[in-house]
Amino acid sequence: MAELESLGGLPPFDDTADLWHELWHMEVHHSTAVEGNTLVLREVRTLLDEGRTVGAKELKDYMEVLGYAEASRWVFEQAGGTRQSDRLFTLTELRRLHHLAMERVWQVVPHPAAEPSEGPGSFRRHEIAPFPRGMKPPTFPVVPSMVDTWLDDVNTFGEEVTTGRLPLVDTPSRLAQIHVEFERIHPFLDGNGRTGRLVLNLVVCRLGWAPVIVLKTQRDRYLKALMKADTGDFAPLGEMIARASIASLHRLLPRLSDTTDLVPLATLADDRISLDALRRAVARRRLDATMDSHGTWRSTREAVDQYLTTRHRRT
Repeated sequence: MAELESLGGLPPFDDTADLWHELWHMEVHHSTAVEGNTLVLREVRTLLDEGRTVGAKELKDYMEVLGYAEASRWVFEQAGGTRQSDRLFTLTELRRLHHLAMERVWQVVPHPAAEPSEGPGSFRRHEIAPFPRGMKPPTFPVVPSMVDTWLDDVNTFGEEVTTGRLPLVDTPSRLAQIHVEFERIHPFLDGNGRTGRLVLNLVVCRLGWAPVIVLKTQRDRYLKALMKADTGDFAPLGEMIARASIASLHRLLPRLSDTTDLVPLATLADDRISLDALRRAVARRRLDATMDSHGTWRSTREAVDQYLTTRHRRT
């Protein structure tokens, strides 16, 4: 995270909300889409910025996005801020995140098996069938004690990072371990995937790193990485987490510094143009780019914007 350290850390959300706005749209869209939400990014932007619906989607999908957006915004607000507790993350905050993410959608379509005591923010009191990938969540009576143990692990990790006892190279694997353990516990009746990604981002934002956005196109890879992590191989998921955080950082960096800064092509890919399309543009010499000493192609946001305005013109 040398780029981040050179800037003195991420800017606080409250002071520079405009810098985070598009990143927030992306995180809300992709994290809900991974779980099957049908709204496209344009519809998410309109819903969050203008408070109106477009398209003819189910009410459930709109409520799901609104609830998750409220939780995600609270998470992003922790970037560069101070904590209310000495602990990196608390049980109260875990319950709050799940409540924010699920309350609106459950008002429209409550979980059909939910008891009154299993509403948003409350742990499940049902058994969960084994997942297709083989993971078996624990029986519900042990969920509270397992969550307490998991929270202790999260806060120990936070102390190790802030005191420098954990080498930076080991941090992604530890984050992967924390993330998969939450999904393994599966403490809520529904919404564990969304809540787990919110927790992951709350932790990294409080540690001063850019948020992790798992793109909907990465869903299969993400699930396979979770499956491998469940067997003790945290490397694939750790790599995804690290790359996603760096990609978010570079989406902020051009805005924090200058649109002419050279950054890796992977961080310039977005909903307008894919990484493969950028590579093809470089190969055809349609996009100005430079290869660094590590063999990575780099370009600028300004160059990509210019290319997009002329990409369909004949050369």
